[in-house]
Amino acid sequence: MPRNALADLPPGADSPLNAAVAARDRDTLDMVSQAIRHKQVRLAYQPVMQAQPPQNTAFYEGLIRVLDATGRVIPAREFMGVIEATELGRELDCLALEQGLRALMATPSLRLSINMSARSIGFKRWSRILDRFLKRDAQLGERLILEISEASAMTVPELVMDFMDHLQPHGIAFALDDFGAGAMELRLFRDFLFDAVKIDGQFVRGLHDHAGNQALVRALLSVAREFEMFTVAESVETAADARLLAALGVDCLQGYFFAAPTIRPPWLPEARGVA
Repeated sequence: MPRNALADLPPGADSPLNAAVAARDRDTLDMVSQAIRHKQVRLAYQPVMQAQPPQNTAFYEGLIRVLDATGRVIPAREFMGVIEATELGRELDCLALEQGLRALMATPSLRLSINMSARSIGFKRWSRILDRFLKRDAQLGERLILEISEASAMTVPELVMDFMDHLQPHGIAFALDDFGAGAMELRLFRDFLFDAVKIDGQFVRGLHDHAGNQALVRALLSVAREFEMFTVAESVETAADARLLAALGVDCLQGYFFAAPTIRPPWLPEARGVA
């Protein structure tokens, strides 16, 4: 290639960094595809605690995990960004929903939240799974919470609104995940039917020592209260942050300060270990 030929290439073309990122993404897609094919997909359960004493468990969140070829548990943050907009993302949403609904069927005292992408709303397999379980137990929906992130909800806001309106008669609750991350337009916020908001962890971690984030959390709580929404603070990692959040009026707290997600939840007799 002539020395000046690189000037004619688009920015970033053939760069070692781009090649490395592309290779990493291909490896991630292959790992998730293999995990789905071999049924090496699990939910890891993390408790969501009441902020006020005696701080009982309000519900659990079921977080999708895949197992790699060595059996190592891989958290969603390691792969979701790559597969979220692909067919694999829809398949993982289906598996998360099915495993969560099975857990609800097996444990009548359990209340559980499951994450989903707005892209799965029109995915027929996902809808069939939900319909099948609701036909088995019409009250099952009253213990199910579906979490949709701000960014996902804003990709198709009208579709999300119709979806929520359709499912709420079944008793299903909806939580807006990553609240405050910036994707949600406030003019649309009032039109959604979210029952709860989960304050994004970037504002919660280290809150006790960050006056700016304290102001932001107060503002987010004020918006949620105006719309009579239940509030959860994510990524609570210290006792000081937990005490401050409770004092600010957050309803529930979730994070490693209380417990890490585990694929062996406490309601199973063999429960031991953490994912």
